[in-house]
Amino acid sequence: MNRNGKRGMLGRGFQLGKLGLSLVGSYLGYQAQNFLLGEGEQRKVRFHQQASRRVRDELGVLKGAVMKLGQLLSMQSKVLPEEALRELSDLQMRAPGMHATLARAQFKAALGKYPEDVFREFDSEPFAAASLGQVHRAITRSGERVAVKIQYPAIRSAIENDFTLLRSATLPGRLSGHLPTGLVDEFQKGFLEETDYVQEADNLDFFRKGLSGLTYLTIPRVYREFSTDRVLTMSHIEGEILGDFLKRKPSAAVRDLIGTRLAEMFDTQLHWLKKVHADHHPGNYLFRPDGRIGLVDFGCVKRSHFEISALMHCYLERTWQKSEAAERQFFRLIFGPKVPHKRARKVLPVLERLCDIVYPRDASANAVVDFRDPKLHELGSQYSWHILREKLIPPECGLIGRAQMGLHHILYELGARVNAKEVWRQVFAAGGIEERKSDALKSS
Repeated sequence: MNRNGKRGMLGRGFQLGKLGLSLVGSYLGYQAQNFLLGEGEQRKVRFHQQASRRVRDELGVLKGAVMKLGQLLSMQSKVLPEEALRELSDLQMRAPGMHATLARAQFKAALGKYPEDVFREFDSEPFAAASLGQVHRAITRSGERVAVKIQYPAIRSAIENDFTLLRSATLPGRLSGHLPTGLVDEFQKGFLEETDYVQEADNLDFFRKGLSGLTYLTIPRVYREFSTDRVLTMSHIEGEILGDFLKRKPSAAVRDLIGTRLAEMFDTQLHWLKKVHADHHPGNYLFRPDGRIGLVDFGCVKRSHFEISALMHCYLERTWQKSEAAERQFFRLIFGPKVPHKRARKVLPVLERLCDIVYPRDASANAVVDFRDPKLHELGSQYSWHILREKLIPPECGLIGRAQMGLHHILYELGARVNAKEVWRQVFAAGGIEERKSDALKSS
């Protein structure tokens, strides 16, 4: 690592360390007040708000992988207090952006011209700013409305520095085997791929073709002539991010419809395309009152190598209950070929209870899953804890797990009720998608 890179890493480490000490000081002060004045609900709420705002502001300035961590924290609906979630949710689309002068300089460095020399109109204020770049509205010379994503300077080195710090912080967990090094490697590879906007443009083309049969879904079209590895110009997509959409108080029927469509989109990617949009935080979805959905930000895409149809068959039929051989085969599908059988068996009781909710075997049972059901989230937390405790995390599934967690968070926020079993059956039976899959794969 060169001197500048090391200075960047040390600087980011210092900022995070200072944030940690500040939070510890705030917590000690909060506990001292409780000791002297007794516990109070308003004081507790105020503490959560102030601490979360401090985290949000600092991670928003740092950008990079640590800000992505903040986005993940903002989706922990049943772990963090509501006050914390409200503050951290701004990291999904409303983080502090670059100064207009710096954004213009970044654009010119990538395309050789300033934005006003390329577009008829260009809004210097970004309408969305996230962990790696910010997005501006513009109009082309021919009158088409577009969204222009401009990458922050030196963001790739910031990610590399963050992962150097992360590897040091997670060394005990990696040595014990609870946190596989391969999992950290997978996340670093995925985050770094997001800095290549040429690859993201290819991903956009792939999913536009592969998911073209889902008529309610809109994916942006790429303008290659206005795009490079650090600037990406796409067609502008109408819709509102989740928080703004929910403020309009959509009906339960619309929320359920959207939830069902989100599940169908995810299952279709896994089963037919063998690739998954792996950044399912709410800021990457745009919702419309009629149930249509826009999906943006395809920087992080994970190719799936496991047989989802075989795994779903196991879930639906509880195949592991038929014989020890079937049980071992199921464990290989879900945890990989080297899974310790004795440890894997410890997760079965919780997994079976989860399957009874999501994929009930009894034909007369209500197969509609309420994603606000506290029992569902309690079992999900128990299952995750068992996976961690028994060292069963499959490294190659880290990004898919991240996508699934994001999907479940959106379904929770929607309060959606989805017949997950029926959605899967319809996706599996949708033979017409085979042609779209083949076309998309040929172009990948």
